[in-house]
Amino acid sequence: MDETPGLRERKKAATRLALHEAALRLAIDQGLDRVTVEAIADAANVSRRTFSNYFSSKEEAIFHGDTARLRRMLELIREQPADEEPWTVLTGAALRLTEEAYRDADAEWLTQRRMLRAHPSLATHQIAAYATVEREVAAELAKRMTGPDVALRSRVLAAVFLTTVRVAVQDWIEHPGRPLVDAVRSALAAVAPA
Repeated sequence: MDETPGLRERKKAATRLALHEAALRLAIDQGLDRVTVEAIADAANVSRRTFSNYFSSKEEAIFHGDTARLRRMLELIREQPADEEPWTVLTGAALRLTEEAYRDADAEWLTQRRMLRAHPSLATHQIAAYATVEREVAAELAKRMTGPDVALRSRVLAAVFLTTVRVAVQDWIEHPGRPLVDAVRSALAAVAPA
């Protein structure tokens, strides 16, 4: 069965990416507070209505890349063998995603992330996106766990995992002296369940 996306899906993905990149570029150049949805739509050569079909706000458009990485993390977790220990599954997914998603992160990308990271409206959006993925990661982990309080233990494990990855990436953005994959590996090892 062919799983290659059709033309329509490819066009939608291209439009979503163009809006995301336009939002990022404008936020870097002008500051997030001065960017409007209309300006993002114009920069991506689409209408305001088209923007609204893809994103509910400029913050969501800016955070799209991070959301896509979180979704990819979930895919990588689901792809792991069912008999693997939960922390092994999480660590493997995080390291693979880090190698895939941040392989080409350069000085310009780091500068952009530093500039945008501190904005309060993006922090709020980031928290909401992480909370959504955290629930889905917990549900995946619960399928792999046995014993008492599986629902609670899977939620705690998912929260610790995602917080650790987020903190490792943030620390690397602030102190990029070593490869990100090493920072993620070290952080996950530091909090691994006994």
